[in-house]
Amino acid sequence: MFIETAATPNPASLKFLPGRQVMQSGSREFTSPETAEASPLAQAIFDTGEVVNVFFGTDFVTVTAAPGVSWADLKPQVVAILLDHFVSEAPLFAGGTADGISVPAEDELVVDEDEADADVVAQINELLETRVRPAVAGDGGDIAYRGFKDGVVYLTLQGACAGCPSSTATLKQGIEGLLKHYVPEVVEVRAA
Repeated sequence: MFIETAATPNPASLKFLPGRQVMQSGSREFTSPETAEASPLAQAIFDTGEVVNVFFGTDFVTVTAAPGVSWADLKPQVVAILLDHFVSEAPLFAGGTADGISVPAEDELVVDEDEADADVVAQINELLETRVRPAVAGDGGDIAYRGFKDGVVYLTLQGACAGCPSSTATLKQGIEGLLKHYVPEVVEVRAA
């Protein structure tokens, strides 16, 4: 088995491509050793002591190094952990938990949506799913919808995109421009 790596726009994050499916559907982000307890793989990566974020996509794992950590030292450790995991065909999650479902607290809306906006919300989610998600997945991350209220769309960037120096530009110039173009009710996009 060979695990490829790819740079991301976030210099602290590296995308690992094991050449096989990681998640059946969806994505999952681990932002601390405590949240990583749900996954033996994520926990093993955090156990290096040099990681601040682990993100599972459908066919990749993105790892974000702690400040001051050199990828020259960390990369071989992560590759070895991933090889051990995938070669042994170990389960991705402990206790048989569903792999495509994020922790409920991460999926909560940050605003109370108006039921009258249901069509607008559906349009926003369709654009996020078909146009935005593939692009951010290519950069080793994902995007989570957090709500729509008074013309403002609330989103959370995950994985490599979460701490990326260009995340504000991605939200404001990229995603906001796209949503405003296709959904006139959208006036702004904010990080949530």
